[in-house]
Amino acid sequence: MNDTICALATAPGGAIGIIRISGPQSLEILSHVFTKDLTQAKPNTIHYGHIVEYDAVSQHQIPLDDVLLSIFRAPHSYTGEDSVEISCHGSRYILNKVLDLLIANGCRMANPGEYTMRAYLNGKMDLSQAEAVADLIASDNKATHQMAMSQLRGHFSSELSKLREQLLELTSLLELELDFSDHEDLEFADRSKLLELTKTIDTHITRLADSFETGQALKQGIPVAIVGKTNVGKSTLINALLKEDRAIVSDIHGTTRDTIEETMDINGIQFRFIDTAGLRKTNDEVEQIGIERTIQKIKQARIVIWLLDQRPTWSEMDEMDELSKGKKCIYVHNKADLIDIHKFNPYILPLSMISAKNGNGISNLKQRIFEEAERAGLTTNANEIIVTNARHYDALCRAHSHLQRVIEGLQNQLSGDLLSEDLRLTLDTLAEITGGQITPNEVLGNIFKHFCVGK
Repeated sequence: MNDTICALATAPGGAIGIIRISGPQSLEILSHVFTKDLTQAKPNTIHYGHIVEYDAVSQHQIPLDDVLLSIFRAPHSYTGEDSVEISCHGSRYILNKVLDLLIANGCRMANPGEYTMRAYLNGKMDLSQAEAVADLIASDNKATHQMAMSQLRGHFSSELSKLREQLLELTSLLELELDFSDHEDLEFADRSKLLELTKTIDTHITRLADSFETGQALKQGIPVAIVGKTNVGKSTLINALLKEDRAIVSDIHGTTRDTIEETMDINGIQFRFIDTAGLRKTNDEVEQIGIERTIQKIKQARIVIWLLDQRPTWSEMDEMDELSKGKKCIYVHNKADLIDIHKFNPYILPLSMISAKNGNGISNLKQRIFEEAERAGLTTNANEIIVTNARHYDALCRAHSHLQRVIEGLQNQLSGDLLSEDLRLTLDTLAEITGGQITPNEVLGNIFKHFCVGK
């Protein structure tokens, strides 16, 4: 924390490159390689000048590049330290040369995530907000961006803070009761009210933990399995959805023998479409393996598109119902270009009509997929708290386990000292998420090593 660090914050080769410096010697080190003395520079100011290098032959300073320096004084910076951002031209040569000059004058290269780690250690953000920075950088659609921004703004931390306040109140009442245990006529904690409050807190923690499955689906893409018999147009449909020839299309039955997965954005939500092997009875060992994988993908999917090209038999409908039990299902009749729509009988299934080959009905199908995701609770809004981090999920599950013991203890009239211990464990476990509990160095190292160097 006493070192002054530097790192490239943008990819080299662009029009502009940014180098970040942070640490107690930031302005002093820069003054050695800049045309002005910056040690007395005011905070929140921008300075124009040249980065210069000393030429031993001519014994003069030679300009390397025209730059703008943005000055931030502690504690009003991203890291909470004196910091400077150097905006220069994006040439790989220039950027490397500037970094070399900074290191030669006392900087060291930053480790991955070290800027954000310093921000956390200096109290600029809690640990869950720090982790949200990495999620924000990695976000590639509206949903993942919203979830990361919500966490970065402290919505998750605020929710946890409220839960911890309630838990502290419970713990305080029980420990006060223990302090005056000799006075049998005094009662500080109504056990029935304690039980009710504990159950309410546990409900909130369980709700947060349950949102992890949705969070993972939104980060990785909501899995949508395209299922049906052989040669109904599954591969043609995934190509139509993606607007590219991703899957092999053929009139030969059983062409698709393995699953193909691709993602696309619909209304700001990422969906992961899975083209599967056609369902049919076969003696082909390889095709049979593909069919088994199809069944596995149906189980993993949140939405199933059953693709048909003719009226299904009762046994086929029973099979569809059995395989897709508990899933959001969309029944789609493909090859609508080959039938007379006016004479078409939609049978007993609510069907969406498309022609994957001609692209007819694809836009309506995409909207239907999004609506089914909404009905399944797989979309998000800016104010909704959704857990996306496996570390947070693990801590919430452990907190729930501790609270379950508290609930059982209250129901069985256990003594306050045993209940207090489990409540303290719950508090410590929730504190792990935001970093309120002292976190081992190896845990912090594991969290921040996945960040890019400039963050």
